[in-house]
Amino acid sequence: MRDYIIKRIALGVLLVISVSFLVFSLMYMMPGNPVDMVVDRKVSAEKKAEIAHELGYDQPFLTQYKNWVGNAIHGDFGQSTRYKSDVWEIMRERIPYSLKLCTWALILEIVIALPLGLLCAMKKDSWFDRFTVNFSLLMTVVPSFWLGALFILFFGVQLRILPISGYSTPQNYILPVATIVLAGMGGTLRITKTEVLEVLNEKYVTTAYAKGLSKKTVMIKHVLRNALILVTTLVFMSIPWLISGAVVIEKVFALPGMGNLLLNSIIVQDMPVVQAVLLLIAILTVICNLLSDIIIGMLDPRIRASLSGGEN
Repeated sequence: MRDYIIKRIALGVLLVISVSFLVFSLMYMMPGNPVDMVVDRKVSAEKKAEIAHELGYDQPFLTQYKNWVGNAIHGDFGQSTRYKSDVWEIMRERIPYSLKLCTWALILEIVIALPLGLLCAMKKDSWFDRFTVNFSLLMTVVPSFWLGALFILFFGVQLRILPISGYSTPQNYILPVATIVLAGMGGTLRITKTEVLEVLNEKYVTTAYAKGLSKKTVMIKHVLRNALILVTTLVFMSIPWLISGAVVIEKVFALPGMGNLLLNSIIVQDMPVVQAVLLLIAILTVICNLLSDIIIGMLDPRIRASLSGGEN
């Protein structure tokens, strides 16, 4: 198991390095000169050359990349060209809002989608199964910004029972969390149902019923436990996508989170902020992938057996 974890960490580090190289290259993929993103285009060429030297833009590309990575490791992502302040300080102010939004969305998605997926498998081909699966498919294909706009019009404008923007009270998070959950729970629900149906066909489930165990005991201790192996991967991998997917939702509901910051920074070409946010999402994706691999290795006896065989 130790070698397995070491290999996963090594692959994760290589992936982060590759993504960081692509993220840093974004500055040179944008139209114009990187200095034009920092100063007014009307500044003289001599002044631009002086600023480029101060910022290190006149150095070779790989040297700039090495310096940027070295600074990023110490939490220095440079200065925002829009806010004229330290990028990490800006991000640190925004992270709590995104964290609150995505944490509640993830918890509710699991609490709602897992039981529904289990019930759909137990009541396969019933009206409940067809309605739930079709409704989740509908919510998946509906654009999240359109769904959020409908919630604003209905609950905020027509009924006036929920706030449509802001972040000062728990009520401000009800509509954006509901939008993210409805748009994202379809995948978790369908995966849970598929895995439960596959496990129900396994021989050990038939043996458990033959031993006289109750249906509830079999479903919880045997079926759901084994079905959760793949669902665990899906849940962990959905965390970074929740954060990146909250970009539009935070904009629609005027939440000052990381998603809103990323979208605004892309619009004004504030590349230091864009690079820092994308790198943070990449690192979070690698960490979640690593944790899911470790947990699956602990839960799945087949993986443990293969790892033990490989070590022997």
